[in-house]
Amino acid sequence: MKAKHQRLTLALLAVAALIGAALLAMSALKDQAAYFYTPSDAARDHVAPGRAVRLGGMVTKGSISRLPDGVTIRFLVTDGAATVPVRFSGIVPALFKEGSGVVADGRFDSSGQFVADQILAKHDERYMPPQVAGAMHKSGSLEADGKAKAQ
Repeated sequence: MKAKHQRLTLALLAVAALIGAALLAMSALKDQAAYFYTPSDAARDHVAPGRAVRLGGMVTKGSISRLPDGVTIRFLVTDGAATVPVRFSGIVPALFKEGSGVVADGRFDSSGQFVADQILAKHDERYMPPQVAGAMHKSGSLEADGKAKAQ
């Protein structure tokens, strides 16, 4: 085999190896990706139970209830157009409260309730995840100054 053909063969093998590595990496990461949904998006797209997703919105005022076990809480997340019930077992962030922005990592169960594995609270009183703010602007539940309208 000529040197020119050897270099071409090696170059083709290197390209095939890179493509194979990229496909393997994408395959491994697709199960780890968590798509972001607002309550309206989740209702419209009918998210499959058990699929890892992120749910974002505002915690509805008066919706937080603590279960007798002292660790589990239930609350409602809204984007102004739709509302999703959420259950979380664990310690919530100090900034988690009614009327504030929240992003929860978890899965929907077969009844449509969101079971959160992790709760991420807003940074300050004016912070809202960009996706949530965009969805709330579309639904008309966000005032011009960036505050959520009273529910």
